[in-house]
Amino acid sequence: MSDTNRVLVVDDELTIRVALRRCFARMGWAVDEASNGESAWALIALDEEQPAASRYRMVLCDLRMPGLSGIDLYERVRTQYPDVLPRLVISTGDIVSQEAADFVERAGCAVLQKPFELSAIRSLAQQLSEAAAPAPTDGTSTTS
Repeated sequence: MSDTNRVLVVDDELTIRVALRRCFARMGWAVDEASNGESAWALIALDEEQPAASRYRMVLCDLRMPGLSGIDLYERVRTQYPDVLPRLVISTGDIVSQEAADFVERAGCAVLQKPFELSAIRSLAQQLSEAAAPAPTDGTSTTS
């Protein structure tokens, strides 16, 4: 995995993508953006030599988008790149619909409810970055 934290932000709302790009940039993360599920899929499946799991420490995807939705993107990732699932975060303002509630329960991935605080993004990004950090090789433990 590269030394640079990289995130893929997938949202059909430009203002949300811009806010997230700024937030991640302030944390020193590289940001790729997609305005829809198809564009996101093209980035995830871009290069067989560098699988998406090693390219992205986080994929932050809106649930509701025209065309290929976040649910559809999740299904593609689940079947073709299951190693990305621990890094897939769904953002949504709609967890009251039965479809969204069923998906969130079934998927088991992290969910950020819109509107979310940028501090929640920072905390989740830190958790995913730490989870991706290589284990110590000298026999020491990082837990206390």
